[in-house]
Amino acid sequence: MSSLRPRARRLHWRTERTRNVSQGAFMGAMQSVRRWSAAAVAATLCGWLSTFAPAVAEDGRRAGFVGTAVVAAPEKAMPDVPAARPVTRTDCAKAKCVALTFDDGPMSSTAELLDVLAAHQARATFFLVGRNVAARPDLVRRELAAGHELGNHSYTHADLGRSSAAKVREELERTQEAIEQAAGVTPTLMRPPYGSTDKNLALTAKRMGMAQILWSVDPLDWNARDRATVERRIVKGVRPGRILLMHDIHASTVAAVPAILRRLAAQGYVFVTVSELFGGSLTPGKKYVQR
Repeated sequence: MSSLRPRARRLHWRTERTRNVSQGAFMGAMQSVRRWSAAAVAATLCGWLSTFAPAVAEDGRRAGFVGTAVVAAPEKAMPDVPAARPVTRTDCAKAKCVALTFDDGPMSSTAELLDVLAAHQARATFFLVGRNVAARPDLVRRELAAGHELGNHSYTHADLGRSSAAKVREELERTQEAIEQAAGVTPTLMRPPYGSTDKNLALTAKRMGMAQILWSVDPLDWNARDRATVERRIVKGVRPGRILLMHDIHASTVAAVPAILRRLAAQGYVFVTVSELFGGSLTPGKKYVQR
């Protein structure tokens, strides 16, 4: 470069500068193209991924990604209620009806009882203790799916007739909530443990929309833990329109049920739920003993 004359040196410098500028512009343009291409690919990829899952769950919470799978934010668990079998209603003004009722469950023995009732196509009403519902919600769902009726029997089997208004309300409300969570239904019937009731309980039951269901035949199966004795007392005491009291927590009672069903069916009796016995019309707060 030092051997060139001044004019030639200036001309050579301008040429070099022009070439450098052109190369710089070209390289800048190429970088812009690369950036645009990367953005386009990213946009396309995001659009493709968005077809797999929405960005926001139905309840408004954002979905999250775990590995390559799209996982929605946790939802509140709902009871998996089996489909209820079709039920043929009976007109108890014409038919020879009795209402089988079982207290204090569900327990492990309840599963066997449900099998027995299904084999004889008999329906019953279960008055449930709330803490047992919380422990065995699957059996509550089975009862409902089989066409049986669910009732409230307090949460801890408390003596509601001797309890304060606050205690009565707590016992009944907790049981309603447990049954609703287990099976998705709200009972309209309740049975006071020991048959113990008073004006305060009647008022609370009325406000909560539940009739009080007592009974007209009691084999005292909680005391006589003998299959033959339970069977004999039930069959002897039954009349059309009566409510039969038993306890599905006792194996001896469950063992007596097949013979009870066979003997009463042979006499023309039809086994219905409590609500069906009364034609579906029961007054909240009122006590019912038989039709």
